[in-house]
Amino acid sequence: MSKELAGASGQCLCGTVRFEVNGTISAFHICYCSRCRHSTGSAHASNLFTDPKNICWISGEDSIQRFELASAQSWAKQFCKVCGSGVPYINRAGTRLVIPAGSLNENLQIAPDDRIFCEDRCTWVESIQDSPEFPALPEKI
Repeated sequence: MSKELAGASGQCLCGTVRFEVNGTISAFHICYCSRCRHSTGSAHASNLFTDPKNICWISGEDSIQRFELASAQSWAKQFCKVCGSGVPYINRAGTRLVIPAGSLNENLQIAPDDRIFCEDRCTWVESIQDSPEFPALPEKI
């Protein structure tokens, strides 16, 4: 498994914001903290970390909105103003580019380094592996 991003492309859901990333991934965290859960509306955030210089914005940079949680020392997020999808951002310290893994177009062959803030994990996460799998939306919802 290579930890290199060699021209990996990404975008928001509507395609307004597009980017390309290159360079070495320094970390890949699955984060269960309550802030990441609330901001994604999911069980966790999946974030890749790399050097801030490793991104090239292709389009839509003017459609990005940044949110910094005032009560947090370092938590931040950026998203497309049009569709609300999370997009890469530079952390508040200016030291790391944080890339939401799901915003990449490629299915990178990179395993997470770890799972963090596990004490905040939702109890139902443990049962995901035991639930039925479907190739698409099941008929009954």
